[in-house]
Amino acid sequence: MGCLPLPILFLLGLFIGRAIGGTNGALWGAGIGIALGLVLGGLFVILVRRRR
Repeated sequence: MGCLPLPILFLLGLFIGRAIGGTNGALWGAGIGIALGLVLGGLFVILVRRRR
């Protein structure tokens, strides 16, 4: 998994937000994308540690 999903979700949120809401939407989309990446990364770590 690594750290690659963080910038991918950041950029994806930025572009989707830009398409929907312009500059202000891009800012919100980027924030939501980075938050989602952090949550999914944390969940992944929890699931991997629980598996052992």
